[in-house]
Amino acid sequence: ILAFFIYAVPAMQEIPTVIKTVITNSDELRKDAAYKKQIALIKRDVQRLSRKYNSYTSGQSYLVINTTDNLFYLYRNKRLVRQGHCSTGSYKLLKTEEGRSWIFKTPKGRFWIQGKTINPSWRRPDWSFVEEGLPIPPRDHYSRYEYGVLGEYALALGDGYLIHGTIYKRFLGMPVTHGCVRLNDEDLEAIFNTLSIGSKVYIF
Repeated sequence: ILAFFIYAVPAMQEIPTVIKTVITNSDELRKDAAYKKQIALIKRDVQRLSRKYNSYTSGQSYLVINTTDNLFYLYRNKRLVRQGHCSTGSYKLLKTEEGRSWIFKTPKGRFWIQGKTINPSWRRPDWSFVEEGLPIPPRDHYSRYEYGVLGEYALALGDGYLIHGTIYKRFLGMPVTHGCVRLNDEDLEAIFNTLSIGSKVYIF
């Protein structure tokens, strides 16, 4: 449904103009009651969907993430200005002998940019040590922090999920992340410069 509002409604907004032209150019159709009723219903549906679409986008810049195909779409003033490959969650399951577990998936829904960082550092969560077979250090241990692995920019979506760069560019377009959205350097910079705090991000 979300994808329908993002992609289909802008095209559907052209329907009333087309319909008006057809009716104007045909006296026979203009007099047909059933046809007029159908046109009125279509116009009403388009208006309803347009209002719904406007409530989602508000004419501002926003980002759409397709986790099935690992593609992103960047919009400004409801126009597509950039698109390309990204990487999203792998859906792999990691378990420990103690019973802890993690599923590496990218959350779906409507989100907002909650923070923007230049030259971000990565604070490694517990699962990153478990994944490598290493003991889990204290929360503020120096081994928790890595630099240069997230690219030059990061945009926070909340709950630890980020849109960031990657040193594994050969995997872009594949579902290989632990839940974050990875981008190449050029796309990341464009998105970072286009979106503001509060900009909407739609993930499906």
